[in-house]
Amino acid sequence: MVLLRNFINIFMVSELRKKIFFTLGVLIVYRLGIHIPVIGVDIGAVQRLLEQSAGIGGLLSYLDMFSGGALARCTIFALGITPYITSSIMMQMLGMTIPHFEQLLKEGEYGRKIINQYTRYLTFAVSLVQSFSFAIFLERYNLVVDPGWGFRLMFMLSLTVGSMFVMWLGEQITLFGVGNGSSLIIFAGIVASFPRHVLSVIYEVSEGHMELWTGLAILLVFIAITACIVFLEKGSRKIPVQYTRRIVGQRVYGGQSTYIPFKINTAGVMPAIFASSILNIPLFAASMLASRFSIFKWLEAAITHNGILYNTLTFLLIIFFSFFYTALVFNPEELADNIKKSGGFIPGIRPGRKTAEFFNYILTRVGLVGAFYLAILALLPNILRALVNIPFMLTGTALLIVVGVALDTAAQIESYLIEHKYEGFLSTGRLTGRRPR
Repeated sequence: MVLLRNFINIFMVSELRKKIFFTLGVLIVYRLGIHIPVIGVDIGAVQRLLEQSAGIGGLLSYLDMFSGGALARCTIFALGITPYITSSIMMQMLGMTIPHFEQLLKEGEYGRKIINQYTRYLTFAVSLVQSFSFAIFLERYNLVVDPGWGFRLMFMLSLTVGSMFVMWLGEQITLFGVGNGSSLIIFAGIVASFPRHVLSVIYEVSEGHMELWTGLAILLVFIAITACIVFLEKGSRKIPVQYTRRIVGQRVYGGQSTYIPFKINTAGVMPAIFASSILNIPLFAASMLASRFSIFKWLEAAITHNGILYNTLTFLLIIFFSFFYTALVFNPEELADNIKKSGGFIPGIRPGRKTAEFFNYILTRVGLVGAFYLAILALLPNILRALVNIPFMLTGTALLIVVGVALDTAAQIESYLIEHKYEGFLSTGRLTGRRPR
């Protein structure tokens, strides 16, 4: 009853209520868009290809998981938010290597607007390349009704416009809704397939193709992985900070103690999204080359999505992007300087440069544990799939994205409720009234 009352609190804050309904409305538009097919594709032949558990059929099933079923239906949203994610990664890397972009990142809001505009242009170019590659792939496997440049141009135009529209939807959620728009669109696509996954397990058990204890074990393992992800997202190292007393006129400021929480997983779910987006490119390229040239068959077999090489690269990329994204969003020197200006210090550490070095040391140690923990959790479902025949496609990366995005969105809702003097969304207790005006 208390939990229900706390959930009702969400709709008692008008601003939060509008943001939630706006977010849901945008996600509904996105889900409707994945049912609009592109003209000229033999959908039945595509579905038959997807039924193959290995080779190019298995690859398409894996990529289709992140598009929420749009890829399998060859709809205008088949590319989804992937081109925008890929472009964002490229722009962030350019911001760390090219002086011009590095300077733009330091110019505050104006620089971010310019970077975002460049990201949109790059998204358009990436969408054209990916849609053209997809069109060639469909023609290669005889999945097109009338192949040729007429189909290719129409296909490229449809998917590029769809990708740009999905990017715009994500930006609208970020600006006017709750949570990160790009992450929520990926989240919606993955979660939409959950009922089908559950039904597939029930069907396998009822038909006698799977033992009951095996189905229950699969369920328990995924629940355990989810619990571990929640533990990882909530875990933190608290650094104590002491503030000296200051007398200004007749008032005394400072003198209190507080702490700075360093999360075990500072980068959140972004390393998993980045690693998946980067690896999708060689995965698709290897399959395309193998379909055209037999000499590349070994490459397709080596880099398959459930192979050892792919999982090893996923492990390494998640660790790399954990440190890479942390370096983008966390500045130890700036934090140490702000603490020094406020009259604070860490007990036993000199203010200024020594404090920044201490933050770097703690962040590296805690971040290394978090990065390894994140990478292991991402690979656990793949390891389980190698041991047991799971009748659905759900990778550890997808599960990390779902749980991470859900926790981030819940945290934003929590902050809105606390700001308006209500009990937190995730807490228990009675509803507290507003402060009297």
